[in-house]
Amino acid sequence: MWTRQHKQRNTGRLIIPSLCVAFLAYFGFHAYHGEFGIYSKYRLQAEAVDLQSKLDAVKARRIDLQRRVQLMHQGTLEKDMLDEQARKALNMSHADEITIMLPATAR
Repeated sequence: MWTRQHKQRNTGRLIIPSLCVAFLAYFGFHAYHGEFGIYSKYRLQAEAVDLQSKLDAVKARRIDLQRRVQLMHQGTLEKDMLDEQARKALNMSHADEITIMLPATAR
């Protein structure tokens, strides 16, 4: 007949579950906060939206500049456009003209 020489402890039953909890907590934390985690995904999406809006503004500005340059090409040069640009660059006007000053944000 065999007899046990040591007493059964409850701590042995908790080792594997505690290791599993620690393992899952570690990888769960890094799945959310890591470099390629869920939080980073949302941050990158918000940055992409911001950059897309900046790109749209730059494209609109480029189209406007292309239109204005097209008006100044050889053969299609409009004297009104040239006069407007010269007055704006030199900050001058005729004595009989009325000048309306706009704030910088309204332009």
